[in-house]
Amino acid sequence: MHIHILGICGTFMGSLALLARELGHRVTGSDANVYPPMSTQLAEAGIELLQGYHPEHLEPAPDLVVIGNALSRGNPEVEAVLERGLPYTSGPEWLREQVLPGKWVLAVAGTHGKTTTASMLAWILDYAHMAPGFLIGGVTQNFPQSARLGATPFFVVEADEYDSAFFDKRSKFVHYRPRTLVINNLEYDHADIFPDLAAIQRQFHHLVRTVPGGGQIITPSEAPAIEQTLEQGCWTPRECFGTEGAQWHFRLINTDGSAFEVLHQGEAVAEVRWPLTGQHNVMNGLAALIAARHVGVTPEIGAEALAQFKGVKRRMECLADVHGIRVYDDFAHHPTAIRTTLAGLRAQVGEEKIIALVEPRSNTMRMGIHREALKNAFSDADAVLWYQPKESDWDLEALVNHSSVPAQLEHNTDEMIHAALALSESGSHIVIMSNGGFDGIHQKLVNQLNRHAL
Repeated sequence: MHIHILGICGTFMGSLALLARELGHRVTGSDANVYPPMSTQLAEAGIELLQGYHPEHLEPAPDLVVIGNALSRGNPEVEAVLERGLPYTSGPEWLREQVLPGKWVLAVAGTHGKTTTASMLAWILDYAHMAPGFLIGGVTQNFPQSARLGATPFFVVEADEYDSAFFDKRSKFVHYRPRTLVINNLEYDHADIFPDLAAIQRQFHHLVRTVPGGGQIITPSEAPAIEQTLEQGCWTPRECFGTEGAQWHFRLINTDGSAFEVLHQGEAVAEVRWPLTGQHNVMNGLAALIAARHVGVTPEIGAEALAQFKGVKRRMECLADVHGIRVYDDFAHHPTAIRTTLAGLRAQVGEEKIIALVEPRSNTMRMGIHREALKNAFSDADAVLWYQPKESDWDLEALVNHSSVPAQLEHNTDEMIHAALALSESGSHIVIMSNGGFDGIHQKLVNQLNRHAL
């Protein structure tokens, strides 16, 4: 079968393409923004990528078109699909029908931390010789690809609350029907499709309704929005995790989170020493250990696996270290994730200088919904350089003027690089925070650092 995917370079759709290819289908795809790392792994898998959205990409007609949720009516290829009467479906629906039947689905949901936690969980199961399948909305560095079918019934999926397609406004995750469900956190996001937190909670409750009574739901112990969601009805046993007092909790051995003890009902059951830092990653790791235990992996084995966890691309990925100046790429999309990420780095580097380069690119950030929360999200940085996107719905100048740390506004990436270099010295940490390509600033900055180092 020839499957053509619209929006193929999105993290979810790209992973879906890899599964379709592994099933033996011929896979092609169109996208307006083709850039690494997703484009690289798709090309390596023998998947043909077509730049832009044009009706001629549908010639000869594919057997099925899978349409990503970033596309809407008016898109030339979408209109051609409808006009020609071609068979089409959404990505989540295709996954449910073609991959998930007969699987023990372990789903990881939440406002942030999904990609990292799902990657940890898949790696723990793999380390335990359980050969899981998985679909992760990012490029995990413990596996050569972000998706695979696996050799056993276990399948780990990153469960996103964003809508499925222009013709299916349900959240993606309602299609997955998990037996093991992790809900990491629940905050307001995706303001382009959800009017308020209650609307998101409603979708999460739809997800909760699909988990069988013999399954398990894993949640943090202190999360009011999750508790409110579960109060609408929960038919599945829960495991709670968090700080001391929770059913499962951690005790930091190193203050930066690079080593911690895992306790269950007050009894130490494992010790994790790993390359990651930050309390948010400790919580992610704890959730993954509990989910893996539900399918038979002991916390001790899980801790051994986490010691070898290499992280996920674009999640505080260190791109370069040039004469003591380190450059990181972080997939920042929410104030809470930004705050916890920088707090983890601060705990690791002490008094060394941290410079954040920020592009508020997510739909919610562009709309200015998080502008108040962003004021306090950078307290662990020494300086913040804000990039004002042309398509932004709000002016960042007021945010810069009222920043709790030194901040400045830039309107092009070349000026931003120049400003970052002027602020940097040996021992500095430059964190590039965006969930998009950011005009290629990552490699441009590294190139400039290398030139200055000569």
